[in-house]
Amino acid sequence: MLALFPLFSKKKSKEELNLHRFIVKSFGYHPKDIQLFKRALTHKSIAHNSGQLSNERLEFLGDAILDAVIAEMLFQKYPNEDEGYLTKIKSKIVSRRTLSMIGEAMNIRALLLYNKGRSMKLETIEGNAFEALIGALYLDGGYATVKASINNHILLKYADLNQILQEEIDFKSKLFIWSQKNRLPIEFEVLKEENKGVQWEYLICVVINGQEYGRGAGSSKKNAEQEAAKETLQLIGEV
Repeated sequence: MLALFPLFSKKKSKEELNLHRFIVKSFGYHPKDIQLFKRALTHKSIAHNSGQLSNERLEFLGDAILDAVIAEMLFQKYPNEDEGYLTKIKSKIVSRRTLSMIGEAMNIRALLLYNKGRSMKLETIEGNAFEALIGALYLDGGYATVKASINNHILLKYADLNQILQEEIDFKSKLFIWSQKNRLPIEFEVLKEENKGVQWEYLICVVINGQEYGRGAGSSKKNAEQEAAKETLQLIGEV
């Protein structure tokens, strides 16, 4: 019977149980090595004094893994967009602002280990700790686990991805702002409106001050206008 004892994990402390519950709630994952996640929450301001390892290496790893998962997601989501566009969208999703927002929504600060006697911007270290937690998740569960957690849990629960993307890809609004700033009249003219049987097809062009600029096609007027606005912004050097 004694030989079976190593198969059973030792009893978790209250701190470890709280951390375990946090990982399950925030990432939809049951951690195996809880110490990895504890390290991910250990800021350098306290690590050096306590002799513990800080979360900086895990943050470095998590940053790379997060980049890869988001890049793959955008590659699949936007098959017709070029590298420049995908890079711009990815940089917005993994920006300090977005990561800090996710960290705050998760309430990472409640479990952060840091020197509370020092004046620090909690939003920033929360965002960094979120990346470190992604690194810990990768080491503990592998890439597929991280991918599933980000796509099926984190982005759905803690970040409004559609809003983040909409802020970046609302070309029509950007074009109207540009036209108002430059005091130029702008119109969206329907060049073609055709019923293809299964769906409609629209061809729309942007007319600025009486001159035709970009064109766009789509299965709805809204999509066609977005494409026409995007091409126009490219033509006038605003993208």
